[in-house]
Amino acid sequence: MDRQQSQDGKPRTGQEFLTFALGAEEYGIDILKVQEIRCYEKVTHIVNAPGFIKGVINLRGIIVPIVDLRLKFNLGSAEYTAFTVVIILNISDRVVGVVVDSVSDVIQLDPEEIREAPPLHGDLDTRFIRGLATLNERMVILMDIETLMSSPDMALVADAA
Repeated sequence: MDRQQSQDGKPRTGQEFLTFALGAEEYGIDILKVQEIRCYEKVTHIVNAPGFIKGVINLRGIIVPIVDLRLKFNLGSAEYTAFTVVIILNISDRVVGVVVDSVSDVIQLDPEEIREAPPLHGDLDTRFIRGLATLNERMVILMDIETLMSSPDMALVADAA
């Protein structure tokens, strides 16, 4: 099946998502929020920053905070390899980088292919999950990256509301 056609053979009119890996799971974020993808590079550490904020980099004159999503989501310590990348995002006129294990590809989803995340109880915070999509054998967790980056504990982006 061609990526640009839905299962019924009609052209897709949906939204595009950049998919990436964090541990064993695959996630997706709105491609329109992505400015660029870079190799992981050494960061300048900031004193008293939360553990998931690795530090900052200078990106063509712009100081960019770098967030390790593995640490943010308590997925264990990150091991930086040749596949580790930083996705540079542009959210609410603020540039932020997120460290992920690897980038997969760009997928296009029609609205009916996105399922609502099931209600979960306990300490699990699902407000950053936009929905779930199944592509063949793959389950992709679609993140609401703007809500995540605007959350009070991140203190990176002013609330978009």
